Amino acid sequence: MEAFVVEKPEQLASCLKLRKDVFVGEQAVPEELEIDELDALDAPCRHILLTDRGEPVATARVKAYDGRTAKVQRVAVRRESRGQGCGRLVMEAAERAARELGYDYAVLDAQLQARPFYERLGYAAESEETFYDAGILHVRLKKKL
Repeated sequence: MEAFVVEKPEQLASCLKLRKDVFVGEQAVPEELEIDELDALDAPCRHILLTDRGEPVATARVKAYDGRTAKVQRVAVRRESRGQGCGRLVMEAAERAARELGYDYAVLDAQLQARPFYERLGYAAESEETFYDAGILHVRLKKKL
């Protein structure tokens, strides 16, 4: 498997298709909430794509949160590729991108069902307060990079 920062339009299209399949298709998130102004090659963020034998299997997005912290967003793994380490690999690539951009910490808003996954990667809750995003219950987690 190979994880890399997206640089080409067709790579970004693969990221967006994965996200639509997972968030819009599986989780019924409205497309207008899923796709936003950061979903462009010239946006102030980095899109990460993980491929397996050239096929897109996972994606994530990294953007500024504050001066020392990056925010990891839009983490999605193709249904058929779950349980094979793809989530861990795409998160490692997102964290690597955050470090390369000079950030010391990463935060993310985890769906409650995914919280144990992120905790296994070293993330911890900033608070136990939960909130809804796109109709799904989340909690904010943070990790020192």
